[in-house]
Amino acid sequence: MKWDWIGENAGTIENLLGQHLYLAFLPVAIGLAIALPVGMLAVRHPRLYPPVLMTGGILYSIPSLALFIVPPSILGTRILDPINIIVALTFYAMALLIRSVVDGLRSVPDHVTQAASAIGYRRYRQLLQVELPITLPVMHPGCASSPFPPSVW
Repeated sequence: MKWDWIGENAGTIENLLGQHLYLAFLPVAIGLAIALPVGMLAVRHPRLYPPVLMTGGILYSIPSLALFIVPPSILGTRILDPINIIVALTFYAMALLIRSVVDGLRSVPDHVTQAASAIGYRRYRQLLQVELPITLPVMHPGCASSPFPPSVW
């Protein structure tokens, strides 16, 4: 192995690493931003959970090749355009994370949320300071595996 190659191409490596991190983490962040309110809605209104879960399952079952080829015709982009990649990976991340968010929020014991309400936490503060910290261990596996579409496994 020629170690001097790394030094000679440090700028290229840095640029490609930045692109990779951007294309890996942005879809997860967007997917989480969508999955949190959808998951909270599904927990508060249990009748919504089955259709939400079914929609997420359908999205996740779409072959990645189709999800990278169809959106360019809708978005007017190229297949390997960063916007197209972000949209496709966001669908996969969202599909995984909705289930993780719902399972996480359901894992918070009732007595904990009742105690938070009893000491005066309003709903938003209760979510941020009580429920989400308890939910994180349940949500983490979904966040960790969501950058990888099913065909990558």
